[in-house]
Amino acid sequence: MRTPIIAGNWKMNMNPEQTAEFVKAVKDKLPASTKVEAVIAAPAVDLPALLENAKGSELKVAAENSYFEDEGAFTGETSPKVLKEMGVDYVIIGHSERRDYFHETDEDINKKAHAIFKNGLLPIICCGESLETREAGKAEEWVEGQVTAALKGLSAEQVSSLVIAYEPIWAIGTGKTASSDQAEEICAVVRKTVAKLYDQTVADKVRIQYGGSVKPANVKELMAKENIDGGLVGGASLVPDSYLQLVNYKD
Repeated sequence: MRTPIIAGNWKMNMNPEQTAEFVKAVKDKLPASTKVEAVIAAPAVDLPALLENAKGSELKVAAENSYFEDEGAFTGETSPKVLKEMGVDYVIIGHSERRDYFHETDEDINKKAHAIFKNGLLPIICCGESLETREAGKAEEWVEGQVTAALKGLSAEQVSSLVIAYEPIWAIGTGKTASSDQAEEICAVVRKTVAKLYDQTVADKVRIQYGGSVKPANVKELMAKENIDGGLVGGASLVPDSYLQLVNYKD
């Protein structure tokens, strides 16, 4: 059985004071991590406040990005080694905004995945197609290519432990949501791709999230699908009550 994982991705929102207030509002109302794993990914400037206030709670902490080197002359980048030292659990890599706005390549994302594992962290690897790609009938081919490139050189054990987030670009921050059937269709493609690259045992272990306007109103329907093991949530994760409804969707 795969443990569901609901991760809030705050993007470039919240300051340290707001972060502390958020955690205090949710920390005692989270499900047991064996039931649903609750994660918040915060901007690097908010991570110390998030980590400090989440101590002793079920809340797991993610960084929104990291570099593929541990240290050096890389102004403005975030070290995966330091993230581990701070106590971070996960790192999101390959988000469509990073690919689009900051021109990150499949090769960059693969290098980051290796660096994250080297430092004892777990990656949440994003994939997803544009509306143009979907309308051209190439969504499955596109996502399979992204997943294949991201996992290059990773061991079966590593892949079994990571998270893959399918986020159709056309459904991020647009108010549009892929139907639960559309989301399930591509999440199934992700799992089949892992099975092709490794084997069915690995594919059955990897957790696959859906992201794209996930809200309390649609989370149960999405989570009922066979190949959807969680959500990567944007705006709906910024408000404590909304976030709690998401992570406690089983109740």
